[in-house]
Amino acid sequence: MPRDPEATMLDEWGCRTHAETHFGRRLNCFADRPANADALLVDAAGRWPAAEALVDGERRWSYRELDAQVTRVAAGLRARGVSRGDRVALYLANSAEFVISLLACTRAGAIAVPLSPRYRRAELEHAFDDALPRALVCGAELAEHLPPPRSATPALRMSVGGTVDGAESFGDVLAPAPWLPLPLHEDDPWAILYTSGTTGQPKGAVQTHLGIVHGALQFVRCWRLQAGERSILAVPGTHAAGLGVIFTMLACGGCTIVMRQFGSAAFLDLAVREQLSYAAMVPAMYNLLLRDPAFDPWALKDWRVGGYGAAPMPPALIDAFSQRMPQLRLVNAYGCTETTQPPVLMPLGHTGAHPDSVGRLVPGAEMRIVDAEGRDVAVGHAGEIWMRGPTVIPGYWRRPEADADAFTAGWWHSGDIGSIDVDGYVRVLDRLKDMIVRGGHKVFSAEVENQLALHAAVVESAVIGVPDPVLGERVHAVVVLRQPGAASEETLRRWCAGRLADYKVPERWTLQTEPLPRNANGKTQKNLLRERGMAAS
Repeated sequence: MPRDPEATMLDEWGCRTHAETHFGRRLNCFADRPANADALLVDAAGRWPAAEALVDGERRWSYRELDAQVTRVAAGLRARGVSRGDRVALYLANSAEFVISLLACTRAGAIAVPLSPRYRRAELEHAFDDALPRALVCGAELAEHLPPPRSATPALRMSVGGTVDGAESFGDVLAPAPWLPLPLHEDDPWAILYTSGTTGQPKGAVQTHLGIVHGALQFVRCWRLQAGERSILAVPGTHAAGLGVIFTMLACGGCTIVMRQFGSAAFLDLAVREQLSYAAMVPAMYNLLLRDPAFDPWALKDWRVGGYGAAPMPPALIDAFSQRMPQLRLVNAYGCTETTQPPVLMPLGHTGAHPDSVGRLVPGAEMRIVDAEGRDVAVGHAGEIWMRGPTVIPGYWRRPEADADAFTAGWWHSGDIGSIDVDGYVRVLDRLKDMIVRGGHKVFSAEVENQLALHAAVVESAVIGVPDPVLGERVHAVVVLRQPGAASEETLRRWCAGRLADYKVPERWTLQTEPLPRNANGKTQKNLLRERGMAAS
């Protein structure tokens, strides 16, 4: 895409951006950026060839070694008939092989289809039927969940970590094969990520080279990440957040340290041993770290930036970290599968002054807050969040009807209710479908959940609306307690009554110690909770 240097401007983050046309949309893009997602690795290998790029247990790769390994796998895929635009399904837990396979697909011009290791047969069948992948890279420990062979099942299979019937070993793919680089366009699809599917079958969000490159650079530039950062891949690599860790480390010449499965004690041990400096996790992980007896702030002195998202971080938890680890900056990130990486980040050092905000728009990102008719609301007022920018997907895989429903003139309808204040800080109040209307009053479930999170007896909660013949809906709170009997309904009701308007205070309660139900992407399944609530009424 031709770039006009005279139109370049310096934004509030200190980044140079200018307008370009992509996917028929006029977008603000970084004026200086790598040409495609593979160029992030190529550039890093050229600038820091001897720097450590990837760690998985005792196995370690420098950037020079990782670049060579990725080329060998890309050549192996091409030798087996994988061409530009072919889909390659990656059904793997966190591992070096996942990272290498992902980067090899990128280099080969194939479209990676990361599939959660929590997926089971029905979910895999849907993904195979939809994406029609030519090849599959599968962890041997997950092979038992694969659907039986049929027309949509990938004919080419490669197994990692053991023998799988009908699959060749991943090691065989590493055998030397001819490789001739091919040009990659930044508007080309880079990956297909399946949405959470909380209200139906998951849709394939088509992510592009343009999107992942901008997402990685936004993290680096907005959070001032430096060459040599070290980050633990503690969230699933198949999730947008995990992909963000991998490509952000490439963008700053950092190191991705693979963690097979999160556990607080194991994470702390790995963080100390590998000198963790940057992390991106969900709030529950931070909570578990702080409560672990092995938590030693002095041993974690290298940890400078802690990104979090997917759920609110309780203010009490932020305060506890600030007291015990004053050098650590906890900062929110707000995004969705459809935005590739978060278009909203909290600036470093601003969390304490804006505890109810998810941050500010990153370079290139645009946001509108609209009413039910799609009209912009006044500053500070609530409405549905619409987004546009270089990280927003061009559309869904083979779903023109979904594109028509989800986009208006290039603006993606998030389904979230939020607001932007006069200083540009974004607040996310609820999912549109989760908003409760009680007697004409709107109740945002996130607001009630945030107050419950402050109670010492509460681990997490989900607030839902249940039908009522008089008021339309009543407020029902499903609360996970730290231990049985840690709090009563009346105690929690009084707690909320002292902090919320009377119509927002839950009238029905479910107190439990078992975790809330979540889907493969880790999101609370409020639809299941509603069904249980209605069945109990």
